[in-house]
Amino acid sequence: MRYLAIGNNAKTIKSDKGGEYLTAIMYLAPADTVPGINVCAMAELAQCKAPCLFTAGRGAMAPIQQARINKTIAFRDDRAAFMRVIVADIREAMKKARKIRVRLAVRMNGTSDIPWENIPVTIDGVEYANIMTAFPEVQFYDYTKLPGRKVPANYHLTVSYSGANPAYATKAAKTQHNIAVVFAGTLPATFLGRPVIDGDANDLRFLDPAGVVVGLSAKGKAKKDTSGFVIIAVAA
Repeated sequence: MRYLAIGNNAKTIKSDKGGEYLTAIMYLAPADTVPGINVCAMAELAQCKAPCLFTAGRGAMAPIQQARINKTIAFRDDRAAFMRVIVADIREAMKKARKIRVRLAVRMNGTSDIPWENIPVTIDGVEYANIMTAFPEVQFYDYTKLPGRKVPANYHLTVSYSGANPAYATKAAKTQHNIAVVFAGTLPATFLGRPVIDGDANDLRFLDPAGVVVGLSAKGKAKKDTSGFVIIAVAA
């Protein structure tokens, strides 16, 4: 079973077509969907369970959701075996990227928020601190609601904003990272005192200029969100 979707995701394919990167992304079952593990530690505080992208696009289909649940169970029950599959998937993606003469970008948290920098991996008998240090030539990136993470240089983070909880919103707004905000309606010119860029144009967040808000359109159940997670705004 492959855990990383390579070059065929509806969002990342915008980045892959005619670009300089091939993107691989992994989707797990978010928050506390699977008993005994919570892969989104801040989901309760940020109040983003209901509008989660787990239900966006093909994720609304029962077989897709079950596949994500199965992967999450594998991550919970046998971490070493899970990481062996990840290593194999990354190696396969690297070969594909080399063949078409582009760089590989990997997003481990498509619908999760696991601090991968804290999870060791053993490859060919050698133990690495994390998957990023094991593959320094690969560009890793993710959205996160854990703004205080310390990660390797080849792992780019964009902080995911939620206005549903004022305490979390205040914390997220202070980050030095770029901030991703889900908007309903037209993207505003600025938000939180930062210029807003269109985050739906592609998924290559590590190429974004520093100090911006990455504007994303509401998808899946988020289209009906009234918690404050989705920001209602209009362009100036």
